Amino acid sequence: MVMMTLKGKTILVTGASRGIGEAIAFRYAAAGANIVIVSKDSPEALQDAASKMIAAGGQVLALNIDVTDANALKHAVAEAVERFGCIDVLVNNTSATVFTDVLHTTPEKFDLAISTSVRAAYFLSQACLPHLKKSSNPHIINISPPLNIDPHWFKDHLAFSIAKYAMSHCTLGMAEEFKKEGIAVNSLWPESTIATQTIKDHFSPKVFAGSRWPSIMGDAAYELLSRKCTGQFFTDERLLREAGIIDFSHYAVDPNVPLMQALFVPVDAQMRPVSQDLFLINK
Repeated sequence: MVMMTLKGKTILVTGASRGIGEAIAFRYAAAGANIVIVSKDSPEALQDAASKMIAAGGQVLALNIDVTDANALKHAVAEAVERFGCIDVLVNNTSATVFTDVLHTTPEKFDLAISTSVRAAYFLSQACLPHLKKSSNPHIINISPPLNIDPHWFKDHLAFSIAKYAMSHCTLGMAEEFKKEGIAVNSLWPESTIATQTIKDHFSPKVFAGSRWPSIMGDAAYELLSRKCTGQFFTDERLLREAGIIDFSHYAVDPNVPLMQALFVPVDAQMRPVSQDLFLINK
């Protein structure tokens, strides 16, 4: 893995008060970056996450922002630039876990899935664009899946799938549109399920036991900043293997339990797929 300093770089991460977003922000903070946390989590959760990142070596601005509010996103960007003077990297991480089928998805749930993921990513990228243009190594990273358009991924939780794949379409379109500005836009997605509160809340304990810790996504996001590419769709393990990592055992919640395959990735014979019977809440 390439070791690099991010000192003086400002990185805005949505949903960075816990889970994957926190792990990514923490890894960047450990490399010396200025971190902007954008989350509507509780003030206590924001402060706890900020304290960890400051202890790791970063400077932190924690903003209690609802990502579904486009005007609030503009204010968040303005506050970040006022505090740190620039924005070099944007990580669009937030999404709502709407794991319901078509019959049981309300308009409110559908709108939440869209507004927390693709809509937030679209308008936050728009707000950051003037500042990213001024950066020497600007990146947008969308936490969204490879464009593996398989009908299997659209049944059972269509609204969620639409929302996540729409973020990936943002990667495809923005990479092409922003290429002339030198702004890299790529997607990053886990190969296995990640041990987050979402997994605890929506899946059986078997899935959590077969997951990896969010730190693998933090390490992969750190590695991605060293890549000179755009419009690409990476998975965490693939990216880290390309960087020379061969031992992934320390990422496993329980190394003795077979890994659970994440949603939206091609079938891996060495992993157990997440099936509908493993959902705790599917209505």
